[in-house]
Amino acid sequence: MKDYKKYYIVPASPEEVYKALTLEPTIELWTGAKASMIAEPNTEFSLWDESIVGKNIAFEENKKIIQQWYFGDENEESIVTIKLHPHKQGTSVELSHINIPDEDYDNITDGWNSDYFGSIIDFYSE
Repeated sequence: MKDYKKYYIVPASPEEVYKALTLEPTIELWTGAKASMIAEPNTEFSLWDESIVGKNIAFEENKKIIQQWYFGDENEESIVTIKLHPHKQGTSVELSHINIPDEDYDNITDGWNSDYFGSIIDFYSE
């Protein structure tokens, strides 16, 4: 199991970025795919037509999201924490993803950079 931490600058306010991460219609706009999301603890979610599935653990509106991502039959929980901080260029996003299965690490980290936050940055840059 491996951990990943990275910072991103998104050219939008923390409120806008939070909505992009938690509101189904907005998620579907930047992903271009079906999503299922309710910003409430202990609810299941799915992104990219169920390519990513998991459970929402905690929310702090416009500031923090904590989720468990599912990877098959792994014993250790894979936890994603996204913190949003105001930044002079919009929002500084602090991403922490712990307990990524070794065989999924490269795919997941590439996905964070290109598909996930790369897409959100592109969405707000237009």
